[in-house]
Amino acid sequence: MRIPRIYQPQSLALHQLTELDEEAANHVGRVLRMEAGQQLELFNSDGNNYPAIIESSSKKHVSVKITEVHVNDSESPLDIHLGQVISRGDRMEFTIQKSVELGVNKITPLTSERCGVKLNQERFEKKRQQWQKIAIAACEQSGRSIVPEVAPLQSLEQWASETSSAMKLNLHPKAPYSIKTLPTPENGVRLLIGPEGGLSAQEIEVCNQYQFQETILGPRVLRTETAALTAITALQCQFGDLA
Repeated sequence: MRIPRIYQPQSLALHQLTELDEEAANHVGRVLRMEAGQQLELFNSDGNNYPAIIESSSKKHVSVKITEVHVNDSESPLDIHLGQVISRGDRMEFTIQKSVELGVNKITPLTSERCGVKLNQERFEKKRQQWQKIAIAACEQSGRSIVPEVAPLQSLEQWASETSSAMKLNLHPKAPYSIKTLPTPENGVRLLIGPEGGLSAQEIEVCNQYQFQETILGPRVLRTETAALTAITALQCQFGDLA
C-alpha cells in the first residue's frame, strides 16, 4: 500500500511531534480514516521528505511524530517558468496539475488580447488559491517535495518584459526551429503558452521585442493545454530528467 504524502507549510525536524493543519487533518482523519500507528510522509517545500508515524487521530485533529528525514532528489535539473494565458473551464486546472507533475518550477497566469476568461482581482485571487492547492496536490501525488508557486496574475506584456537570463520560448506553428535544435539552456526556460485563439500579431511582436525565440512543436496545431504539456515534456526529454 502506498504511503500517503501530506503537505505541511511549517518547519519540520527529526523526532518532532507535529499537529497537522485543519485541511490535512481532515484528509487524514476523515477521508483516509487513518489511525494511530499508521505511516505517512510529510513535506514542506524545503526539498526533504519526512516519514512519520501517527500518534493520535480523529476527524479534526491528527498528530504525528517524524521518524526520518530524507533529501528528495525528484526535482528536474531544468528550471521551467510557465507563463500560461488563462484558459476556460477546467483546462487551466488540468494544465497546472500536469505541468507540476512534469516538473515545472513556477506558473504565472497571464491575460492577453484573445484571453477568453475575464476575472476581477477578487475572483482571480480565489482562483489562484484554488490553483495553488491543485499544485500542492500534484506534488503529493507525483512525489515532489518543492511546491511550485502559482504567481499573481500579470498581462502577457508585463511578464514578457521581466528581466531574466533564462531562455525565452514562444510556440509558433511556422517557426524555423524545434526544441531539438535549441542550445542547452544555461539558466532555465521561460515558456510562453498563448490562449485558445492564439497570440495577436502585436503580441508576437512584443515577444520578439523581448527576445523570445519562436519554436515549433510539430506539423499539427495543438490546443493550449496540449501545447503546454507537450512543450514541457519535450524540454524535459531534451534538457531535463525525462528519459
